[in-house]
Parts: sequence; structure tokens; C-alpha cells
Amino acid sequence: MQSVQVSEYMNRHPVVFHENMAIEEAVELLLKTEQRGGPVVDDKKKVIGFLSEQDCLATMLRDTYHKEQTATVGDCMFRGDVLTVKLDAAVMDLAQNMSAHKPKIYPVTDYQHKLVGIVSRTDILRALDMHLRDSYDQKTKKTKSR
Repeated sequence: MQSVQVSEYMNRHPVVFHENMAIEEAVELLLKTEQRGGPVVDDKKKVIGFLSEQDCLATMLRDTYHKEQTATVGDCMFRGDVLTVKLDAAVMDLAQNMSAHKPKIYPVTDYQHKLVGIVSRTDILRALDMHLRDSYDQKTKKTKSR
């Protein structure tokens, strides 16, 4: 399991956002794809932030209260150090990291720091489940062959 890489389970075609995108457009994309959030990238596909459903909810609630609709992704995205993972990272390592940290979605980058996909807790859970099922099936086959 240690040799299983994030690249085997990541979403290679995630919803991504740009700073100047209207928040309404971003929300529409999130709703259509049922993705919980996504990376904000610059023109070179480098991750510069992250936009979550929570960010969108807070912004839209504020805008509704003030009867305004002028926010952009750049106005409400997280701009700090976004936790990313390399595409060749071990699934087990990321699973341990996910159990200790809050992010539900990690942007996946290559070694030039360009976005190549995302990986979610659900993706990692799927990888662990498949591994456990394979191990159980192999154990059952060995027991039956004796």
C-alpha cells in the first residue's frame, strides 16, 4: 500500500477557479459538479489560493444581506499557504496527514508546482477500501486453497 500513489486516485479534471471569476459563476460550478471546493490558480496553473463551499456561503450570505452581487473569487478565497500534495506522494502518507489536518481536498501539483488535479478524502478512503478488500480477498483465497 505504501507504493500506491496519489496519482492513481486523484481527479485529473477538477473544477478550478481564477481570482477574477464572479462568485456566482464559481458557485454554479461547485453545484453542478458537487465538488466541495477547489484550487484557485494563476495563468501558469500555479495554486494561489483555495475556494471552499464555506467561503462561498459566507460571501453570498453577506451579499444577499447587503443586496449586492459584486464579489469575485479573489474577494473570498483563502490566500494563505494552501496545503498541496505531489502526484507521486504515497496514499498512506496522505491518509495519515488527512487524519491530522482539516483539508478535505488537496490540490495535486507536479514538480514545477503546476496543478495537475485534486485528491479528496473520499478518493483516499476509496484507495484504502480497495486495498483492504484486495487483502481480505487474497487472505480468503489462501484459506480456501488449504
